[in-house]
Amino acid sequence: MIRVSAYKWVPPFVQGLVRDLRVRWALEEIGLPYEEKLLALGPDQASAAYRALQPFGQVPAYEEDDLTLFESGAIVLHIGEKSEKLLPREPKAKARATTWMFAALNTVEPPIMFRMQLAFGGITSGPVYEKATEWTRQRLRELAAQLKDREYLTGAFTAGDLLMANVLNELRNTDFVAGEPVLDAYKKRCETRPAYQKAMRDQLAVFAAHKPPEAA
Repeated sequence: MIRVSAYKWVPPFVQGLVRDLRVRWALEEIGLPYEEKLLALGPDQASAAYRALQPFGQVPAYEEDDLTLFESGAIVLHIGEKSEKLLPREPKAKARATTWMFAALNTVEPPIMFRMQLAFGGITSGPVYEKATEWTRQRLRELAAQLKDREYLTGAFTAGDLLMANVLNELRNTDFVAGEPVLDAYKKRCETRPAYQKAMRDQLAVFAAHKPPEAA
C-alpha cells in the first residue's frame, strides 16, 4: 500500500496549499489507493523516524513497498510513470510533458513563492516587493502566451498541467490569475477535474477533523 505523509492541521490561510495535495491528485488521476500518514506540526516533523523518510521534515513523504521518496515533483513524476493518464509513453511527448513539470516548479513557482515570503515577513511595498510582483506577472504573461490556443500545455492533460495548476493556486488570494483570462480558464479547467476535487476534499477533511480547540 502507498502511504503519503500529510499534516493533521494547518492554519486556514495555507489549507489547500500543502503540497501533499499534488500527490493526492496524481494518485486520484490514475486510480491508485493510498493511506495517509498524519503528522502534527512540529514534533512529528522533527522526529528521527520521520527525518529518515524526509530529511527536511516537510510533507509529503511517499512510501511504496521498499521505496521512499520526498519532494512533491519527484513523487508526481514517479506516479506519472505508472500511467499514460499523466505521462505519455511516446518518448518525445513524455519529454515535453516532463519539461512542463520542471517549468512549473523551477520557473513559475519561484517568483510566486518569493513574493509570498516577502508578504509573510511584512514586506508588501518597496523596490524588492515590486520587483517580485513584476517577476511574477512576467512569468504569468509568458505562460499565458503558451496556452493561448491550447486547453492544456501539451495538448492533453499531463502531470505538467497538474503541477502548473497547483502552482497557480498559490496566487488564489490575488487577482493575478484572473488578470490573465487564458490562465484563469486553464486553472479552472484543471481544478474541475474529479481527481482534483476529491484530492482537495480529502485534504480539507483531515484539517477539519483535527482542528485544535484554540482554532475553533
